[in-house]
Amino acid sequence: MKRLAALILTGAAAILIAAGDPKTEEVHVVTEGETLSGIASRAGVPASVIAEANGLKDPYIVRIGQKLTIPRQRSHVVAKGDTGFVIAMQYGVPFEQIAIANGLGPDATLKPGQKLIIPALTNAPQRVAARVVQPAAQPQFRRPIEGAVLLGWQRRDGRGHEGIDFGAKIGDRVSAAAAGRVIFAGDEPNRFGRLVVIDHGNDWYTAYGNLSRVTVKRGEQVKAGERIGLAGDAGDADRPELHFEIRKNKLPVDPAPLLGLK
Repeated sequence: MKRLAALILTGAAAILIAAGDPKTEEVHVVTEGETLSGIASRAGVPASVIAEANGLKDPYIVRIGQKLTIPRQRSHVVAKGDTGFVIAMQYGVPFEQIAIANGLGPDATLKPGQKLIIPALTNAPQRVAARVVQPAAQPQFRRPIEGAVLLGWQRRDGRGHEGIDFGAKIGDRVSAAAAGRVIFAGDEPNRFGRLVVIDHGNDWYTAYGNLSRVTVKRGEQVKAGERIGLAGDAGDADRPELHFEIRKNKLPVDPAPLLGLK
């Protein structure tokens, strides 16, 4: 009996070892009796973040043998002037995922001193399947809208206007400046109202703010010139306009030379 007990204990220990420790794993294999909430608790990562990373839907049922990516995370303390868009661009993580990780609504107002979890990006299944566009080393950007330049690049000592404001009429077509994947599409209440951000690969991004309507979804692949929204006066705009930015390695770049405006 003692030998049998020893074998049982040895076998149980082997199962625990085989199960792995979610606290240090990047990929966890679900074992018998495990739940998402239990795995999340042991991993120290919110269950909602793991669910989002693995494309799980409510009620978040996991099965034996299923492989779950465990996103490791960073933190960010909100500074004065920070917006969801700025933070998302800084870490290269869509603000929608940051909001989910922190239990925030998509229109939540951020406060200086607030500590945010920054979830790691994963190769989670996208809700919209599309052909993947191979990025060029330097995208060939085109104007996202026809209209006069109301306000151009004005940046000094790391501050100022980090893009171009184009004049527009409410409802004017806004087009993708280059091909890429939509990583944000929706409300950004702190400044831009409604916003679309496109990842063009090789750390190139474009952003389109103050929209009256967003016509794409996160995860979609778009072609250069494809409609991604309609111009408007949402957010802090005091007139119908399109706020447009280009970023490289998450840092703002003057769009004018890249659009042939200089």
